[in-house]
Amino acid sequence: MTRCDAGLRKGFWKGVGFGLTSGVITTLGIVVGLHSGTQSKLAVLVGIVVIAIADALSDATGIHISEEAENEHSTKEIWESSLFTFSSKLFIALSFLIPVMLLDSITSIFASIGWGLFLISIFSFSMARSQEQSPWKVIGEHVLIVVLVVILAHIMGDLIHESLLS
Repeated sequence: MTRCDAGLRKGFWKGVGFGLTSGVITTLGIVVGLHSGTQSKLAVLVGIVVIAIADALSDATGIHISEEAENEHSTKEIWESSLFTFSSKLFIALSFLIPVMLLDSITSIFASIGWGLFLISIFSFSMARSQEQSPWKVIGEHVLIVVLVVILAHIMGDLIHESLLS
């Protein structure tokens, strides 16, 4: 493998790993929080689209600047990581539109949580195997974080909803 191939592979996995993880966690937080706070399918759909675009650009820019600051990567590697972060984050976040558009409100929330946990678990399993780590430990850590975000987003949505009604 040439240095260029290794750099592309590293940029790809860094971007996809960051984009997928951030896409799942951020989008689930938005989906669950907006649903709890508004019970509005429209608000959840708009939230997904906005977070997909704004946060994908934000994360890609953050990766770009972070790698520039390290002063260890070629310009090509920096742009590859940025591009893969943006595209994976955008794609993953937008994938949550499908259950929200196709299913009733409460079912779509549970389907979204299931989809997010599936994506995190598959990526975590793959990553753990490639690094010769225990897949179940890595999956457990990552799933725990997702579950915490879902719980906190639900609680915050409920609290905000209740405080506006009183």
